[in-house]
Amino acid sequence: MHPRFRASLLATALFALPALAPAAAPSFPSTYQPVASGPVLITDATVLTGDGRRLEGADVLMQGGKIAAVGTDLDAGGATVVDGRGKWVTPGIIDVHSHLGVYPAPGALAHQDGNEMTAPVTAQVWAEHAVWPQDPGFAAALAGGVTSMMILPGSANLIGGRGVVLKNVPAVTMQEMKFPGAPHSVKMACGENPKRVYGGRGQSPMTRMGNLAGYRAAFIEAQKYRQAWDKYEASQRTEGRKKKKGAGNGEPPARDLRLDTLAGVLRGEISVQIHCYRADEMALMMDLAKEFDFKIAAFHHGVEAYKLADRLAEEGICGALWADWWGFKMEAYDGIQENIALVDRPKNSCAIVHSDSSEGIQRLNQEAAKVMGRGERLGMSLPPEHAIRWLTANAAKAIGVDGVTGTLAEGKMADVVLWNGNPFSVYALAEKVYVDGALLYDRNDPARQPVSDFMLGQEVSP
Repeated sequence: MHPRFRASLLATALFALPALAPAAAPSFPSTYQPVASGPVLITDATVLTGDGRRLEGADVLMQGGKIAAVGTDLDAGGATVVDGRGKWVTPGIIDVHSHLGVYPAPGALAHQDGNEMTAPVTAQVWAEHAVWPQDPGFAAALAGGVTSMMILPGSANLIGGRGVVLKNVPAVTMQEMKFPGAPHSVKMACGENPKRVYGGRGQSPMTRMGNLAGYRAAFIEAQKYRQAWDKYEASQRTEGRKKKKGAGNGEPPARDLRLDTLAGVLRGEISVQIHCYRADEMALMMDLAKEFDFKIAAFHHGVEAYKLADRLAEEGICGALWADWWGFKMEAYDGIQENIALVDRPKNSCAIVHSDSSEGIQRLNQEAAKVMGRGERLGMSLPPEHAIRWLTANAAKAIGVDGVTGTLAEGKMADVVLWNGNPFSVYALAEKVYVDGALLYDRNDPARQPVSDFMLGQEVSP
């Protein structure tokens, strides 16, 4: 039998929704529970900590679901010992742009739940409400070393809805996968996609002018909504000091799910992830963020991000990019294979290798290796201890979970991958994958290779 690792129904953490109504309870809270596991000590491996260090002949101790220590000659103390000689250890890979679960395999029309193409602004929809935990892609990604991912709506709309961060664990419900404490995100898209979808119907937007007008109109509406709630909450606090709460404090504004999300963006509670290819449009989106005083976490895809590398670094915006996808439409035409390496170059930069693919997510380490090779041809020094950040620490930063994962630091989640060699080799394979210290994947043990219930119901031809 393969392991199930069923999560408990006891909630351990709640997602923070916009604090619009003071008494409102968080919706769809995480019920994620780490799989119970004993201490594990990996010994004598080459360790990439994710923060720029490379340790030779080092040990990694996992205990209580956390990284307990990283160093040499650590005391096993009753832990399960894993021989790491000739092998490499990294933090678990984090994919910041995935559609697993909302565009699952098999790719049937009945499974296409990523784009709510009913209006240019559908900020009211949440990707988590469409995630199918039985998607076989989750297990395939786990075998590639992916321990966490951000699941986003598609890019048909100007504002397509909320994304959700998941732990890559087998589960029955989305909430059992939901990353404890991770902030929601909102997916926005500029450029050709929204103008093609709606312009093709004779609707607005049908031009890039219409795109920008649509964003601005939505955020102007959100500003008024936020102000109405701020005024109501202020009156509640004032009245509460004078009399018992709820005694004649007035009616709250009417709830609007679409504006709840946008107000959360304006409050800084929901991160902004923007699908945007061209440098000129990224610059416009940064101006839009300044106009409405919100922070962009990352530009996704951005084949022209290299043209704005210095500005992205100055403004603390990550570039979540492909290694070498380009040219498949006009706005992706001016791509270069050195893109990520150049975005990574400035001080305080935040370059990320992402997938946007159910296949690419299985080999993000190889995609990063392509970037290393292209950068080194330019004379840049991109050793493994540096490049691993594109898949771990920087990715964690972009989705707001860098305080608890992304590096092998004491006290952080024990999301760990043991590779059979240098993870940036074309021959590299993830041998063991730990999520919160539990061995959820073992290439050498079929009992530790999760299979979704959907696949269990299929007959496999010999």
